[in-house]
Amino acid sequence: MHKYYILLFIFTGLCSCKSPFKNDPSLTVFRYNEFSNITSLDPAFAKDQANIWACNQLYNGLLQLDDHLQIRPCIAKEWQVDSNGTTYLFHLRTDVFFHDHPAFPGGKGRKVSAHDFVFSFNRILDPALASPGTWVFSKVVHLDNEFAFLAVDDSTFQIHLSEPFPPFSGILTMIYCSVVPEEVIRSQGADFRRNPVGTGPFRFRTWKENVKLVLVKNDRYFEFEQESRLPFLDAVAVTFLIDKQSAFLEFVKGNLDFISGLDQSYKDELLTKEGQLRPKYHDRFNMLSQPYLNTEYLGILVDTTLEIVKNSPLRHKEIRQAINHGFDRGKMIRYLRNNIGYPGLYGIIPPGLPAFDSSLAAYDYDPAKARQLIKKAGYLKPEDIPEVTLHTTSEYVDLFKYLQQQLEEIGLRIRIEVNPAATLMQMKAFSKINFFRASWIADYPDEENYLSLFISKNLAPAGPNYSRFQSKYCDSLYEKSQRTSRDEDRIGIYREMNQAVINDAPVVILYYDQVLRFTQKNIQGLGTNPLNLLSLKRVKKPSGNDEKN
Repeated sequence: MHKYYILLFIFTGLCSCKSPFKNDPSLTVFRYNEFSNITSLDPAFAKDQANIWACNQLYNGLLQLDDHLQIRPCIAKEWQVDSNGTTYLFHLRTDVFFHDHPAFPGGKGRKVSAHDFVFSFNRILDPALASPGTWVFSKVVHLDNEFAFLAVDDSTFQIHLSEPFPPFSGILTMIYCSVVPEEVIRSQGADFRRNPVGTGPFRFRTWKENVKLVLVKNDRYFEFEQESRLPFLDAVAVTFLIDKQSAFLEFVKGNLDFISGLDQSYKDELLTKEGQLRPKYHDRFNMLSQPYLNTEYLGILVDTTLEIVKNSPLRHKEIRQAINHGFDRGKMIRYLRNNIGYPGLYGIIPPGLPAFDSSLAAYDYDPAKARQLIKKAGYLKPEDIPEVTLHTTSEYVDLFKYLQQQLEEIGLRIRIEVNPAATLMQMKAFSKINFFRASWIADYPDEENYLSLFISKNLAPAGPNYSRFQSKYCDSLYEKSQRTSRDEDRIGIYREMNQAVINDAPVVILYYDQVLRFTQKNIQGLGTNPLNLLSLKRVKKPSGNDEKN
């Protein structure tokens, strides 16, 4: 029986974590669990990690990132940017085909052309679609009521920007910028979200929402490793156990090939306090780790024109600086996170980006200095300082109880209020709270993505500047960076702006996170990257016939 039909047989109705190898041990199926439900397999809605991971197997764009965050060719085999930094010209491969679908003549996937990118990018910007990714093309100029995406010919695609924006090439690596086929979109309508067609290494097979998603190998995929066509796996099977401890137990039993991240329910079982894999698992699992472009922080509302800020002690820069000096981040990481992560001492830019600089003047643990700063703010007695409420979600309570205890020792009283994630997001977006937990995971590998949180034109709720921090100096540095084409020069500007934000302290950086992955010993080629993207096209897993046990 042909391998494709065997896969159909195996995966029809499959909805458990049990291995399908009993049906055909020659098949290689990579199995992982997704705690968060996938809401759409349409790349236009790939906002959350769950959607991004699945869509990354199904689609391609013009460009892609390697594991070192270097921008590489993908469907575009080469590209140029003009001397003004506003016109991008892409030369496309001619051997990329969409997955098969009945909307194509004869049901066979057709070749991708530049016209498909014109359609796909205009679709992202269509108000009727309401894609959360519209911002990725905010710098694209309008021409005669049309966006400036141009198919010069079938294999040449052009984009015009309204002004130079050096990070734009990195933005084009995002899943939002994937190519999709117009005829399938037209035939499927809104149902495209659960019947996707792309060009990626895997193609859609079946999805029972909240139960199981199955993708199968694309035999016509265009990328090779040496002389072998990618991908190496026959299929990917995703389950949706919402309980992280249950998923961990499935991993321990061998029913999952991979888990990502660390949860309180199993962190001490899996890791030592020093952040190493426990000896009893050395022969069973691989542990992969590296810096993650995710900065965890506390935001502080600093806009003194708001009533909620006028009487808050947090309006004083010295109080914000005292909080930054008032707790031991190293101890927090060591004892509450099993040494996973890096103390957030050096501003918003995390390790893994070129402008990260551990020599910046920042906030070490110094309770004596913190007490001096509190007095400098005008609070001579601890009882003079009003209590401050810190808003968070339930999974961070342990961290903030530690913070609460340490800040009490320097005379600051912190009350912890736990909110649902959606409520917290709404309150901070609409400036309803003074002090809140937040994080920023990079959308693309450029420091601009972090520093944009502190420019005036991005004030919440329209933008991500939740602290409503405003500084003409920082605004001018940001604009200068966008006019600077040389990477080395931009790095210096980014560091200068980062230091300015550190000095004014509209945020308290808690820690810089780590990508943490655990795989079964027989998994090869998974790798890690600072954006925590999941790419399975180079993963190898021995077939059941090759297993030793």
